Amino acid sequence: MSQARIHYATVLQNQPLGSGTISDSEAKTKMHINTVDAASKAIFSMSTASDSTDNLDENIEDILLPYLDSLYGDSIDAKDHAIFTKLTKRYENRFMEDLQALNCLDPDEITRVTEYGPQIVDFVEKIQKNEFAYMTSDGSVYFDITAFEAANNSYARLEPWNRNDAQLQADGEGSLSKKTSEKKSEADFALWKASKPGEPSWPSPWGEGRPGWHIECSAMASDKLGRQIDIHSGGIDLAFPHHDNELAQSEAYWLDKSHQSQHQWVNYFMHMGHLSIKGSKMSKSLKNFTTIRDALNRGDWTSRGLRILFLLGNWKDGIEITDDLIKEGSAWEEKLNNFFFKAKETNEKQESGSSTATSENEVDRRLGQDLEKATKDTFEALCDSFNTSAVMAIIAELVSSYHSTEKAMISVDTTQAIARWITSMVNTFGLNGAALSNDQTIGWSGIDIPAIAKPYLYPLSRLRDDLRRKAREVDGLTREEVEMIGVNAIDLPAKQQPGAERYATLVSHFQDGIRSLQDSKSLSKDVLELCDRLRDVELWDLGIYLEDRDGNQPALVRPVTKELLQARKDKEERERQKVQAKEEREREAAAKVEKGRLSHLEMFRTHEYSAWDPEGIPVKDAEGEEMTKSKAKKLRKDWERQKKLHEAWTKSNIA
Repeated sequence: MSQARIHYATVLQNQPLGSGTISDSEAKTKMHINTVDAASKAIFSMSTASDSTDNLDENIEDILLPYLDSLYGDSIDAKDHAIFTKLTKRYENRFMEDLQALNCLDPDEITRVTEYGPQIVDFVEKIQKNEFAYMTSDGSVYFDITAFEAANNSYARLEPWNRNDAQLQADGEGSLSKKTSEKKSEADFALWKASKPGEPSWPSPWGEGRPGWHIECSAMASDKLGRQIDIHSGGIDLAFPHHDNELAQSEAYWLDKSHQSQHQWVNYFMHMGHLSIKGSKMSKSLKNFTTIRDALNRGDWTSRGLRILFLLGNWKDGIEITDDLIKEGSAWEEKLNNFFFKAKETNEKQESGSSTATSENEVDRRLGQDLEKATKDTFEALCDSFNTSAVMAIIAELVSSYHSTEKAMISVDTTQAIARWITSMVNTFGLNGAALSNDQTIGWSGIDIPAIAKPYLYPLSRLRDDLRRKAREVDGLTREEVEMIGVNAIDLPAKQQPGAERYATLVSHFQDGIRSLQDSKSLSKDVLELCDRLRDVELWDLGIYLEDRDGNQPALVRPVTKELLQARKDKEERERQKVQAKEEREREAAAKVEKGRLSHLEMFRTHEYSAWDPEGIPVKDAEGEEMTKSKAKKLRKDWERQKKLHEAWTKSNIA
């Protein structure tokens, strides 16, 4: 394995052998080397009775399972499809759960190839009847590309440049591509394959067998959608041979020989780009993937965060997950969080009658034009091949325009109009749970504190605002003023709801803390420290953040977001590095001072020299030879340097 790692070092370091990105074959080479390496280490740990057998099954399964299948696979009763469907049903359920976790709509219809055996047989029979398929002696049936093209049909219409790519053809057929001398052409692909012992099988006129890879899609789609499909989608890697073969066999099935023109089975293909990591597409076969459920359960991502990431890219271009893209997605989400916080606050002020800006002015007219332009540009972007990345930029630009405007000049109606349009767009993009695009609620989930906390935290925040405002004035606070502000007058709910205890306790604790302060010169300072602790520790630990703002604006009560957590973590790391740097400087200074402990008069009195001048500088070496001028000059410089250090050390000790 060490030789393999040396030979394939470039590939193992996620670098392409040539220019451009890493190819699938290079990524597979890396995967196979790592698989064999992990398995060999695991087997070695077993043979040496080592305790390091963590993840043993995971490390050897890719070697062991194919081997066990080669030994015992043919002993399975393949006619009992439950053996296979039990596993596929498990992963189907997990797939549907993952889709729901990502807030994807459920499909209208679900088809399963294991339930379509008879229909697939009928589909293949008709293609053979139309003289576009032939049977081989082992009971397999292949599509006849030559006959298909001879009947004025085109093959490989999606990617004609790949039709002779043997590697793609082999990948497309997988285990069905075993060489047979009976195929009329190497490019002919299996419609029906005779089953080997242990493989799932269905009865057919050609004997027990199983569907080819491409035929199942054609049979199921034709059964549900008929002779023509408007839109067919899939990954770009499926264009050839999978989708080209689907097209050929479906058009061969639906072909009316009385017509000279080719039957068109699909009107539009939408081929999606890949999700890539470190230059390679994320793929189960390459084992470089993270499952949706793992990513969500670990907290690496949220459903909204993943959807934002995908929306920032174009569906057809693919997405390379990089640190910069992750930061861009987080920044976009936080920008909208902040906008929705402000918009909801404006809405709540209007409902309470405390809003000031209500009449339309020049600022409103400008923002109204910005909103109108954003609406028009969004429509055009979505009409341009669903250009979601452009729409995400349009939304961000509108929010920036709003944030750069003096809030006191913006009317409530303008704020609500912008907020409702942005809300309708995030709802349309599935970023707000099951909310519909016409939902009149402003914002998305996660921007509000728990409902049971509001009766406690809103009055508490107002009390804190009043205390901070007075404490920051020039004259500061007195004990009487604290009482006048109403520390004891918070009106809490008469009946406490389940789960509200911690909020009620927090209010009581803050009140007790303020009441316990003595009337002294430091009263204002003490009050501000308690207010800061409430914000930075007690509420933060409950997942609530008080965002203090300039002027006399009240603090914004909002949930702690992932971005706020990261910002605090970054700040703490900067502080840690600052302290660490200070300690390092102090250690270096102390070491420098300690170095001065040795007197300059004694530093050279060693066996290296045999004679010294009155200042302790050597004049002869150990053999009694006179010092050279260059050597004497260097020793003098060292002596003068040590003299300064020793004088500093002496001075520090006296101090």
